Amino acid sequence: MTEIVLMSDPRVASVPVQECGEPLVDVRRDASLLVDQRKWEDSAGAFAYLREGVLNRLRAAQAELPRGMRLLFVEGYRPPALQRRYFEEYADGLRAEHPEWSADQVRSAASRYVSPPEIAPHSAGAAVDLTLADAEGRELDLGTRMNASPEESAGACYTQADTITAEAREHRDILGAALTSAGLVNYPTEWWHWSYGDRYWALESGAIAACYGPKELD
Repeated sequence: MTEIVLMSDPRVASVPVQECGEPLVDVRRDASLLVDQRKWEDSAGAFAYLREGVLNRLRAAQAELPRGMRLLFVEGYRPPALQRRYFEEYADGLRAEHPEWSADQVRSAASRYVSPPEIAPHSAGAAVDLTLADAEGRELDLGTRMNASPEESAGACYTQADTITAEAREHRDILGAALTSAGLVNYPTEWWHWSYGDRYWALESGAIAACYGPKELD
């Protein structure tokens, strides 16, 4: 079985960042990309931003999809403070369920589902949570709901989980092939999470440095 490198792995944090200064752009201004409405309660609209280079790669990935399928964008940028809150809340829940775990065990387990804030791809504008939709914008079956935790899904959220249907597996493979061809990498514990230009991407792709580091939205 292929090793899964978690976000908490020291190898991820050790990747240097050579920030390129590329701007964050609002994906809602791109009519070619379907943007899901589940995050629209965020009045600042931070979720809808990505680094320009990542958006360009999503356009390229969409062009690789079979006729009748489209990418459905759900979340991109996440402010560092919000990322920290998500991580701490999930870690607190794990501590309550497993009081015998060490701090390192909690951090590692939490990073299967929420990245440690100091290296989070979302806070660099480098990561996107997305799925597939049909031509009418209806979400397709990829085996679990988006953002299903390992506990909730009994591990079916892992990209290569063998407990999903043949149809869901086909959809995951289609999504993965298109995004991989555009240069993005997947976080293997979350079938919906893909990134480009961040530390995790650099480690997985063999790049000498990340080109996007944590960023505040202007």
